[in-house]
Amino acid sequence: MVKSVSELQVEDLVNAGLTLAEANELYRVLRDILSQCPSDTDNHRSLIWRHLVSRKLLKPSFPHSLHHLLYHSVYHSQHASLPLYWFPSLDTSKCTNLGRFMETHAPQLLGPSYKDPISSYRLFHNFSLYWSLLLKELSVSFVEPPKSILDTSDPSRHGGTWLPASVLNIADCCLQPSSHPYKPDDSIAIVWRDEGFDDSEVNRITLKQLRQQVMLVANAIDASFSKGDAIAIDMQMTVNAVIIYLAIVLAGCVVVSIADSFAPKEIATRLRVSKAKGIFTQDFISRGGRKFPLYSRVIEAASCKVIVLPVIGDDLGVQLRECDVSWKDFLSSSRQHPRSHHYSPFNQSIDAVTNILFSSGTTGDPKAIPWTQLSPIRSAADGWAFVDIQPGDVYCWPTNLGWVMGPTLIYSCFLSGATLALYHGSPLGHGFGKFVQDAGVTILGTVPSLVKTWKNTQCMEGLDWTKIKTFCSTGETSNVDDDLWLSSRSYYKPIIECCGGTELASSYIMGSLLQPQAFGTFSTASMTTGLVILDENGVPYPEDVACVGEVGLFPIYMGATDRLLNADNDEVYFKGMPMYKGKVLRRHGDIIKRTAEGYLVVQGRADDTMNLGGIKTSSVEIERVCDGADECILETAAISVAPAHGGPEQLIIFVVLKKGYNSDAETLKRKFAKAIQSNLNPLFKVSLVKIVPDFPRTASNKLLRRVLRDQVKRELSIQSRL
Repeated sequence: MVKSVSELQVEDLVNAGLTLAEANELYRVLRDILSQCPSDTDNHRSLIWRHLVSRKLLKPSFPHSLHHLLYHSVYHSQHASLPLYWFPSLDTSKCTNLGRFMETHAPQLLGPSYKDPISSYRLFHNFSLYWSLLLKELSVSFVEPPKSILDTSDPSRHGGTWLPASVLNIADCCLQPSSHPYKPDDSIAIVWRDEGFDDSEVNRITLKQLRQQVMLVANAIDASFSKGDAIAIDMQMTVNAVIIYLAIVLAGCVVVSIADSFAPKEIATRLRVSKAKGIFTQDFISRGGRKFPLYSRVIEAASCKVIVLPVIGDDLGVQLRECDVSWKDFLSSSRQHPRSHHYSPFNQSIDAVTNILFSSGTTGDPKAIPWTQLSPIRSAADGWAFVDIQPGDVYCWPTNLGWVMGPTLIYSCFLSGATLALYHGSPLGHGFGKFVQDAGVTILGTVPSLVKTWKNTQCMEGLDWTKIKTFCSTGETSNVDDDLWLSSRSYYKPIIECCGGTELASSYIMGSLLQPQAFGTFSTASMTTGLVILDENGVPYPEDVACVGEVGLFPIYMGATDRLLNADNDEVYFKGMPMYKGKVLRRHGDIIKRTAEGYLVVQGRADDTMNLGGIKTSSVEIERVCDGADECILETAAISVAPAHGGPEQLIIFVVLKKGYNSDAETLKRKFAKAIQSNLNPLFKVSLVKIVPDFPRTASNKLLRRVLRDQVKRELSIQSRL
């Protein structure tokens, strides 16, 4: 039973892991804080926590059990209001990008109603002139400027036309120096370290050196490909992968993003859908001290030219096909060029496609989502406004170019003047954490399952992460206790929760440094984003009402895709959605809860799309693979359910056996795991298999996965109470 904070004694602090001296000192200060916070006020508990955090009394070196004890003791039995853990101050709010921006522009735009960045944030949130002013804050330069910010004259374009008639090369914007944001040629563009070299100096490359390397590769691309060609990248997110990505865009070609964890069949699907003319890859993947084949997977999938980089050193560890070429030979043609480090960027219209990313559909091929040159601007703008990425920041987020966070990380750094931090290896262990320390990372992005591993293995003990000013989290539902551990590593710095989509090029809801934050919640829609929560009849709830329902996004959304390469964009995102204020809402598919305080919590998907380890997939794809895993299987039904106390979704597979066949759940679990790893993604883990006599179905024989999901939730809830 958790005691309230007023009931805690020195003995409780010692039992939580403090020395007697530490416990006595903390107890003395805690009693002093309690005397300053009258218990009859509404915000009594949050005042106590605010004192503890602002005075840096809860040290990162203290055991997590102590942090856990104090947080839950302070917010003991608090059900009426949201337990807040981070609070903005007026002084620090004015030093954030958005706060400074508001101090500069809001008095003129809002007049006497403007007070300060904290109290006037919601007034400023939807201001129509935001984007025209914001473009001056990013390193975006147009060869031909836009005729306007937004053109809504074409009724067939639900989201309007943004920055019409403008021409630029967004990769060139990343590579050129600028005075605002401050990004000189000698600024550090990327820092990195190879796994296994944890005691070596951190490697660095300046903006000028990065530009020269990108231009070298762009010249080599010109020698092998044509303008507009789709060229895939299936690599770990290394310095070379970033250079290749920017070079493809600089040269007027299109990046095809493929995650390095995919099986050959998934790689082949993405190459086919994108019509890729070539692919960059590595001979092996190096992770956790082991090497895993990658080139062999790629050539099983690809008939096009493959350019192969060595994972370590200069020499390849594999024999290449005749049609393929080594990285060294690929660059040799460019190095013979008299001006190999110079390149004239291929400038294109704002709506030219620069990147093809993929998002799971519920059936068949994954949706091929084209990013135009507008997408990186939106992506970087959200990072500037909410993550507060500034010149001098060092931004690290273990990810991959196959997922939306890869390109997002590149553009967020280079359009804001920050340094990109890359660890060439597994983020699961001490080596990654030491890199975060040694590189002086100031912004660290995560997914919740990664944080859970760090906490449970205690692999980050003894490291100093106190230079981190902001954490970020996306991809899946956060667990409060894991977030408590993460935030405590840097004296309770805020964790900015982000929820969006590849097709939005951004997050539609986020945390904000201008608002108090609660673990696992979102405090605001992203700038100028409008949304409603719909009831079961598709009717929007009033804006100030606590509720749960499917989210509907306002269609005017800067950066959202207006096309798909292999599906009908209108059918996927607009068909069947209700009208609101004269415009059809945009579908996103999340079920969200709005609390009485106006904070938002994501509660899952409206359809049967799953989120496994931060990767979206569909029930249908999982079932397709599992149905063929053993001859005893008649059919399977795949669902995902979050644990009762929060955290990443767990994959559960229901099975109906063929008549006359027998098997057991553990045997099938092993077979399903092997089939999924071979045919879909080795990162997907099967948590539970349940053998049942039949599945619930509608009158038209449609499988009711929702009923199965509710059944498992009830069982988990009962187990949790027990």
